[in-house]
Amino acid sequence: MYKVKKSKVHGNGIYATQNIKKGIKIIEYLGEKISRKEGDRRSELRIKKYLNSKNIGSVYIFQLNAKQDIDGSPLYNKARYINHSCDPNCEVDIENGKIWISSLRRIKKGEELSYDYGYSFDKEDYKDHPCKCNSKNCIGYIISSDDWEKFIKHLKKQMKSLKKS
Repeated sequence: MYKVKKSKVHGNGIYATQNIKKGIKIIEYLGEKISRKEGDRRSELRIKKYLNSKNIGSVYIFQLNAKQDIDGSPLYNKARYINHSCDPNCEVDIENGKIWISSLRRIKKGEELSYDYGYSFDKEDYKDHPCKCNSKNCIGYIISSDDWEKFIKHLKKQMKSLKKS
């Protein structure tokens, strides 16, 4: 149903090898179940590592629930290669302690799979997560669509303060 290959968005991506209907569970996000505290620790370490290098890197920590994360960094977790998009064709479904990536709409053979990573807007570190999805509604950063309004308000405030100075 999918294969991993080079992506124009970031590093590798997952591509449909056949047409996929809307509402289909495509792939499970696999990895070690860890505490949220350990997930935060690993995330911080990986972010620092990749921000200070020229290598393409990713964090691969996925929130499972209020107490646990999944560290999806093992190579057997092919779902880790699904990139973020501001106009995604997939969504995340968490059911019975498992994370599934499911189709939001019909996906054509050869199309790259994507979902909204759901990063909360934080005016201190959003710039650490630039978006390269190139969708027509891309906002330039990997920020959950739920927080786009906060992000736009923040930009407007910045523009006002620049005009005053």
